[in-house]
Amino acid sequence: MSDFVIDQKEIERSCELLRAGQLVAFPTETVYGLGADAGNVDAIAKLYKVKGRPGNHPVIVHLSELAAVDNWAYLSKEARLLGETFWPGPLTLILPRKAHVSTLLTGGQDTVGVRIPSHPTALALLSTFGSGVAAPSANKFGKLSPTTAAAVKEGLGEEVSMVLDGITPDIGIESTIVSLVGEPSILRPGMLLPEDIAAVCGLELKLAYLKSEAEGESEPVVKAPGTLDSHYAPQRPLLLVERGKLGEVLLELGHKGLTCNLLAFADSQSLIDSVAQDLADKVSIDRSLFVERQAKDYARGLYGNLRHLDETGAASCIVVEEPPGDSAWHGVRDRLKRAGHGSSLQSLFLSV
Repeated sequence: MSDFVIDQKEIERSCELLRAGQLVAFPTETVYGLGADAGNVDAIAKLYKVKGRPGNHPVIVHLSELAAVDNWAYLSKEARLLGETFWPGPLTLILPRKAHVSTLLTGGQDTVGVRIPSHPTALALLSTFGSGVAAPSANKFGKLSPTTAAAVKEGLGEEVSMVLDGITPDIGIESTIVSLVGEPSILRPGMLLPEDIAAVCGLELKLAYLKSEAEGESEPVVKAPGTLDSHYAPQRPLLLVERGKLGEVLLELGHKGLTCNLLAFADSQSLIDSVAQDLADKVSIDRSLFVERQAKDYARGLYGNLRHLDETGAASCIVVEEPPGDSAWHGVRDRLKRAGHGSSLQSLFLSV
């Protein structure tokens, strides 16, 4: 799809729908967004209703250029540096909101999230629309984010007025969210490295997502989207398993007569094959996907792979080999930990 041609008539039709208070789904370089006119409170209310999104969960305002941010938020020197470096791109900044910005957008807070996507279809839409578009991921709240137009249509159906097609998202998971209000923090990791962000803005950044992970619960105030303990979840329970325990978990599932769909690294395939041989007639793996140990490629295919494993066969669960822990993998690990929140072998065995 690299030679995809943007249909300007579809862009203009989408803008007409947005101005009329309707919802339009569109691709970004991260995932598909479900867009509403950020200046229309009725459209925002409709967006929350269709998503099934709690009112205290802020949404991100998408804009076409850095100059437009001044209409929505107060830009500090550090924020401007980050914008000039990483926009257009997969970075969201949490900034003090301007007075006219509706608290429906911000979850009742005095801050607003803003972003300039790099996807050509998204930029064409935003440039033609000429104002801010509020756009969380184009799926029901808490579920797997879509990375194709087909996945949006399957999940939302006629609740969205139009779904723009475009080049498949190149990043594959949601944007990195950096708050520059109060203690500078990365609230949600993405595919931008924390050390690169800190080097540009010259600030020491707290990795807030690691703190909440260690404490085992989310902050009482939802400062940014996608930060609940349970989020990005497939329908089937997801078990995130470190490499050293993969064989043990697969054996336990097999002995209980349960099957799984498996997402693992290619260099673990020999281990998996040996477990399958040991199980003989009690094979616990229904479907398997083996991927390379490359963070960017893994992220790009993550939601598509999880969707495939969620919809294929009759497995009891999805088993995912835990990715590495270095900063290049923080975004992927964050999504998988939230996708698997609350799932365990014990809960699976109790359901049998």
